[in-house]
Order: sequence, then structure tokens, then C-alpha cells
Amino acid sequence: MNGSEKKNSWWKRSWEKINREFRWFLPGLGYKRWLALTVVGAMLLGLGLAVVIIQYYRTTTNAFLTPILAILSLRFLDRPIRFLLFGGIGLLLIFIGIWGANRAVLKPFEREGRPAWEAVQQFRRKDRGIKVVVIGGGHGLASLLSGIKAYTHNITAIVTVSDDGGSSGELRRDLGVLPPGDIRNCLSALSNDEALLSQVFQYRFKSGSGLEGHSLGNLFITALAEITGSFEEAVAESGRVLAIYGQVLPSTLSNVQLVGDVRLHDSDEIVQIKGESKITGAHGRILRVYLDPSNAQAYPPNVAAILNADLILIGPGSLYTSILPNLLVSSLVDAIRSSRAEVFYVSNVATQRGETDGFNVSDHLRVLEQHVGKNIFDLVISNNNYKGDLGEGVDWVRNDATSRRSFKVYETDLVDGLYPWRHDSKKLAKAIINVFEERTGPLFN
Repeated sequence: MNGSEKKNSWWKRSWEKINREFRWFLPGLGYKRWLALTVVGAMLLGLGLAVVIIQYYRTTTNAFLTPILAILSLRFLDRPIRFLLFGGIGLLLIFIGIWGANRAVLKPFEREGRPAWEAVQQFRRKDRGIKVVVIGGGHGLASLLSGIKAYTHNITAIVTVSDDGGSSGELRRDLGVLPPGDIRNCLSALSNDEALLSQVFQYRFKSGSGLEGHSLGNLFITALAEITGSFEEAVAESGRVLAIYGQVLPSTLSNVQLVGDVRLHDSDEIVQIKGESKITGAHGRILRVYLDPSNAQAYPPNVAAILNADLILIGPGSLYTSILPNLLVSSLVDAIRSSRAEVFYVSNVATQRGETDGFNVSDHLRVLEQHVGKNIFDLVISNNNYKGDLGEGVDWVRNDATSRRSFKVYETDLVDGLYPWRHDSKKLAKAIINVFEERTGPLFN
């Protein structure tokens, strides 16, 4: 590289650096207002000092100090020139000082290849994002939350507490706490550090007397519930530990049990089965589910979040054991109907063995309407990519003429390439935000 090329390269790098630093003045960062306040404060401080110095200069008779003050104040120059000179130097020093302070404070938060101003800009944009309420449970809800947090921080996840299987069921039976499993998944999905801390939170013990099968997050929430004296406070504190975006709330604080009427395959007999895990393992067709007690009241912050929401998302998740247990809680559906928010139903990608065998989109919607009434959804979002191996006994949940005729349906590719029976969190979140803005226009820039 010759001298001319080196000089051009130096100028190019310098210009890119200057341009990068000036990105702090982009709209939406919330930075310029504080910079302006600092400048005004410095001007007032300078004005106050100037008043004192002028008063001293006019009244002093010290033969030594008088000429020195005259030189320092540049009296040999015209006043406009002095104003521009002192003002320019002052502003330059203010900018350099603030720039240096910003770099010192924000340096620990910079990621490789991502400048601090970009992180601040994205945080501010998400902080002013739409208010989203997501209702459901299980891995489907966690996947949606993982994607939607890229667009907004104003997220409320309302999660079912009817689980009675696995680690959650054991803690529920032994210690009398509400099942923490689905809530744990949602907390991890909304965490600011999914790479490490949330993985620890999701860690499941594979051996150990009394520990085998339990996840660390379930034990952590249970311990906090005993320390704080309330399950909801334990969930809130867990969210603070994980630095989550938004909030995760139980649908009810009542100790509810899911009850189902099931028609058995081998005898066509209709039996009543108590317990979420037993319903799906009954080897029959689920006809109806309900809660015991049936008058379980909604956790009040849920109702407030629904009434203040811009967008309400129901699903994805297990139809009978994740979605409906939330909607059967007293007053939640009433709040949804009273809300001015857009209400989207997110259909599952694939059927679930023992629960929705052979179901298409219209079957899911029919069951929901049977349980909570009609005219609750403004739009249905469903998958139209049917490529991939789902495994034995699992089928694609497809749209049909009934769903297209009875509902407004938005179809797009939502499939996870590695696990085609699941939603791709990024595809799903992008589809939801795109269709929401098409229907309402962007609420926030």
C-alpha cells in the first residue's frame, strides 16, 4: 500500500468513526434531550461565573490583576468574536466530556460488532413497543414469547396453572404450591440472557434422591414462594433475577384442577377424568374440559393487562390442556371481549397425540367456541408449509373451507426447519407484527 492509499484509508476509517459517534443524535434514542439540558445548565453556570468575574473586574483596583483579566477575557477582540470563540470552546468541551463519560459507562455493555448507540436505540424502540398479552402455556407459548420480545418489551404472558404432571405435579402435591413448570418456561423465554442463565434455570436433574426429574427453575420458584409467602411474588422475583422483558402471570391463584369428559376409544363410554396428565393419557376423544372449582377468579393484574393491551394472542399450545384452562378462568374471556385490542388466535402447526388427533384449524376453532362462545377472534394465523417429517401419529393442522369461510385467516410459513412440528419463533413473531401493522398501522415508530 503506497502513501496515498494509506492516507485515504486513514481518512476513511476516521470518517466512519465520526459517523458512528454521530449516530447518538439519531431520533428515538432519548439522548439529545439530556444533552440539551446539560448544555443549558453549563450555560447558566457560565453566566453566573461571568457575572461574578465582571463585577470583580469592574471594581478591582489591583494594578497586577487588571491587565491579566483583560488578556484572559480577550478584550482586544470584538464581542461577537469573543462570544463565538468562548461559546465554541465551551460546547466542544461539553461534547467531549459527555462522549467520554458515555464511553466509560457503556463500554461494559457493548457487544462485539454492535455499538452501544445501536443497543440503546433498540431498547428505546422496544420500550415504546405495542402492549401484547399472550395467553397459553407449554412450549408453544415459550416459543412465541422468545420471538415477540424482539419487537416489544411490553409483554404480559398469562400462563395456565392446571398442570399436574412431572416435576410441577410432584411439587404441587408435596408442597401445595401452584405448578411452576409452564411459568418457568415463559420466564426463560423472556430472559435477557437466554444463552446461559436461563439454561441454568431450565436445567433438569437426571439423578439424585429427591432431585431426579426436577428442574432447577421449578425448585427455585418453589423456594421463593415459601420465602416471600406468595406464589405471584416468587414469579415476580424470578423475573427480576432473569432480567426478563415484560411480565409472566399465573391465570389464577386458585388451586384449580382440570376435569375432562372423554369418550373412550375401546368402548365409546363417556367418562369424567380429573387431572391434566390423566386426560391426555386416557386413550379417548376429549369432548369437553372444565375447571374444578369452576368459580376460580382471574388474577387481577391479568384483567388490567388485557384491558390495556393493543394486541392479544391466544395460542399456540395444547388446545385442551394449555389454552382452554386459561380461558375457563372467570372474567378472563369477559375482559378479552371488553378490550379494544386486536385478538389473534395462533393455530398449532401439528396435531397432538391424545388431544387433537385428526384436527384441522376449524376443529380447533370449533372447540374454542364451544367452551368460550363465538366472535372472540379478529384473525386466525396459521401455517401453510407442510414439508417435513412429523413422526408417527402426528399430522399437519391444515386450513380448510370452513375456517376460511367463517374467520379471517392469515396463512404463511411458520414451521421450524429442525423441528417441523413446532413454530419457528422468529417467523411467527414477524408474521404477527406484520399482519398487526397491516390491520392497524404501526402504533409506535
